[in-house]
Amino acid sequence: MKFIFITGGVISGLGKGVTASSIGRLLISRGLSVSAVKIDPYLNVDAGTMNPFEHGEVYVLDDGGEVDLDLGNYERFMDLSLTRDHNITTGKVYRSVIDKERRGEYLGKTVQIVPHITNEIRSMIVHTAKNTGADVTIVEVGGTVGDMESMPFLESARQLQMQVGKDNCIFIHVTYVPKLSTVGEQKTKPTQHSVKELMSLGIIPDIIVGRSSEKMTDGIRKKISMFCNVPVNAIISAQDARSIYEVPITLEEQGITEYIIELLKLRASISERRMEDWEDYLDSVLRPNDEVCVAIVGKYTALADSYLSQLESLTHAGAKMNTKVRVKFVDSDDLLKDTSPLNGVHGILIPGGFGVRGVEGKIVASRFSREHKIPFLGVCLGFQVATIGIARDMLGLENADSTEFNPKTDDPVIFLMDEQKTVKDKGATMRLGAQDVYIQKGSKAYGLYNSEKVSERHRHRYEINPQYIDRLETAGWRFTGRSDSGKRMEIGELEGHPFFVASQFHPEFKSRPLSPSPLHRGLVAAALEYKNSLS
Repeated sequence: MKFIFITGGVISGLGKGVTASSIGRLLISRGLSVSAVKIDPYLNVDAGTMNPFEHGEVYVLDDGGEVDLDLGNYERFMDLSLTRDHNITTGKVYRSVIDKERRGEYLGKTVQIVPHITNEIRSMIVHTAKNTGADVTIVEVGGTVGDMESMPFLESARQLQMQVGKDNCIFIHVTYVPKLSTVGEQKTKPTQHSVKELMSLGIIPDIIVGRSSEKMTDGIRKKISMFCNVPVNAIISAQDARSIYEVPITLEEQGITEYIIELLKLRASISERRMEDWEDYLDSVLRPNDEVCVAIVGKYTALADSYLSQLESLTHAGAKMNTKVRVKFVDSDDLLKDTSPLNGVHGILIPGGFGVRGVEGKIVASRFSREHKIPFLGVCLGFQVATIGIARDMLGLENADSTEFNPKTDDPVIFLMDEQKTVKDKGATMRLGAQDVYIQKGSKAYGLYNSEKVSERHRHRYEINPQYIDRLETAGWRFTGRSDSGKRMEIGELEGHPFFVASQFHPEFKSRPLSPSPLHRGLVAAALEYKNSLS
């Protein structure tokens, strides 16, 4: 087994996840198989109960794992399908160790951070790597070197390198190289101090990736090399990119792939990079022929990472049609006073969410789309609010609502699933992960998927109330996608509208750069048609 640990220094948000994903993409381009693990030092067992404002979106895997958004980057860049085991948190580790202690598995020993916690971390990493059978496992350590929460994980990484040897485990440190406007030059001191902190923990980086606004000069790279004891050809510049999908190309041009192959003594089946499809995709992202504007109407719009997979799915779909998708974030509460933020957009997307705040504004947005024939895509909660709006406006059920928001509503068109009624714990208890969806032939969804059966990822507790299905369909809200039992409504399409489609599942979680989400592709295509019809 071969391991690459990605650590970060100075500040958070430098792009360790994109760096890890890009390195994985490059190794795959050489014919190697790659897997990835994300370590999150928080005490939550998983990301499922976290507010998007706290940590960005909750990304859902095929097996129902609710994980950090960086696993979405891994899946998109490397075209992988990961499991919940690929996200290790402090909560998971401590829970496992405490369970073992309660069962007496430590034979009366005093349970301590070292060796019991660090052994558990190493065991989880190695177990996941073995199960994937990949040539290389990339392990991203969340947080910043020096954080108290990260210490056990870094110590475990150090121990793992001792266990498997330096030929089988390397460290890549991502750090910050600022350029101060007052002096007009790049500064290396933050990197020097960060590497010193890392080395004090017994870890010597093999490669340093310097994040900077501009490409690092040769002089700066040599200075970092001298003070950090890393060869100059292992000092990699990661300047601001026009797109995150440009990062693999930037890293490759500096020889990082060859250097990693040499350090780990890997046997690559392809001697030179083969990324023609990726480069074609990047060209479509950077040099599109057209542009449309799509409004994302939500309540977490102050943090773009709350809707990261939606943004990437629109990028993927736009690239497929050589079209730039300009996203306009609209706070749904603002629409209760004034719908003018939706003027001029060519498409509307209402993503998932929880809680009553912002819901009425989302219903306003779905109504605006219906009345003005603007292409619309609703996802999860977006599917539910579209249904509520149609029930109110087209069935005359003025008080139609979801029991999530109004438990005493006269017309609960959305209600709690039967199996959820006895659930008390919030974490990992929703309808989660990949589920089969059966699509009606002749529908818009069938035209996009070109299949009667697809597998899509879910994350919800509430669903369409079966008692209202016939009336909703009579009004023109046709349910063209259903679960394997036929009881759960999965896709809705509004008759007489150019493109008004919504899904109970989350199509954004399976979108890939070279294989966009069909429903997002449908929205972008419809938005392009709508824009052209205005001219």
